[in-house]
Amino acid sequence: VQLQASGGGLVQAGGSLRLSCAVSGRAFSSYGMGWFRQVPGKEREFVAAISSGSTSYAESVKGRFTISRDIAKKSVYLQMNSLKPEDTAVYYCAADTVPPFTATMAPGYDYWGQGTQVTVSS
Repeated sequence: VQLQASGGGLVQAGGSLRLSCAVSGRAFSSYGMGWFRQVPGKEREFVAAISSGSTSYAESVKGRFTISRDIAKKSVYLQMNSLKPEDTAVYYCAADTVPPFTATMAPGYDYWGQGTQVTVSS
């Protein structure tokens, strides 16, 4: 399974970005998928996750970020609105291919993308 994240960039506070993650793998529809983020010197932080029929979000992004996926395109997305400077980080997509789906716990994910930088200026 390979993951390729894209869509990061520089945006002003209050702006929007949409991250994409293309996933190889035959059983994509059964994977739990997540987005995490990390800043230098800190641990990787859960952002959002999606599995069949359910989504979950970190409190810090609820109401601003939306995770979705397209089974036909084998892709997962993170729509980020009302961005804040504290959202600045490298964002990673991840796949959990072995149930049960742990959603918020990074060690539960089997495969990771390479990361995409999101920078929000004030």
